[in-house]
Amino acid sequence: MKIAVLTDSSAYISQTDLDRYHIYVINDPVLFGNHVYHENVDLDSAKFYAMLKTEHVTPTTSQASNGEVQRVLDQVVADGYDTAIIVGLSSGISGFISNVEAYAPTVKDIDVHVWDSRIACSGAGNQVLLAAALAEKGLTVSQIFSRLAKLRETTKVMFVVNDMRHLMRTGRISNGQSLIGTMLQIKPMLAFTPEGKIVATGRERQMKRAFQTIQTSFKQIVADAGYPMRVSIVDANNPELKAQWLATAKDEFPEVTFESSIIGPLIGVHTGEKAMGFIYARDWQTLAD
Repeated sequence: MKIAVLTDSSAYISQTDLDRYHIYVINDPVLFGNHVYHENVDLDSAKFYAMLKTEHVTPTTSQASNGEVQRVLDQVVADGYDTAIIVGLSSGISGFISNVEAYAPTVKDIDVHVWDSRIACSGAGNQVLLAAALAEKGLTVSQIFSRLAKLRETTKVMFVVNDMRHLMRTGRISNGQSLIGTMLQIKPMLAFTPEGKIVATGRERQMKRAFQTIQTSFKQIVADAGYPMRVSIVDANNPELKAQWLATAKDEFPEVTFESSIIGPLIGVHTGEKAMGFIYARDWQTLAD
């Protein structure tokens, strides 16, 4: 058995890691009116956030087509693999996983298995990296899924958006109605449920206060964890604030591994610009050994 690992582009894995672990990417579509762009093809973060300010139409998202999934699988087969694991964006906010699960039984020449990350951005990306590292070591699909389950169980996010209207418009928040009355005056704090849906968990007046709340919560999380932790701090075109969060967090939690990633176009459609995320989990590399 030779296992390939695939993901959709919203995991925002660096090109270095994609190359290192031989990960295949299915590029997600983002629509501005009738014009369809694709992450990594003709739409990167810089272009997307610039368009968000200048375009007269509001962007929307869709799932990668079966044709795009098949195109990548054809390359996987051509490269000599007989089995594929597809790790995708949370089924709680996207139809990608359900579409691929429905399509997988029709695929010829390769055995396709689907894993729901139940999260987004680098939270999904680190599950992809773990799967790829384990596939490289020769583990079976069931063995890989067993370790992915351990990582997914510990993967959480605390994030804050600058403007609630994007999540309300796209319908990606489950309990947003409670914030409507004050959403223009607050910075909503959000999280993913165990089922992979987005819910509001609190509200702050300023990003600074939101980060202080995150730090306070994370102190207890680290104290209770009992395993090495890895944190990704992600931003939606907010690099200066991300740098501040990273520097402060590294000083506050020297025992934790911190890294930087992004909220790219597909997820940025829902969060809007300037959102910030604090994605934490057991360090995936401890599960790869």
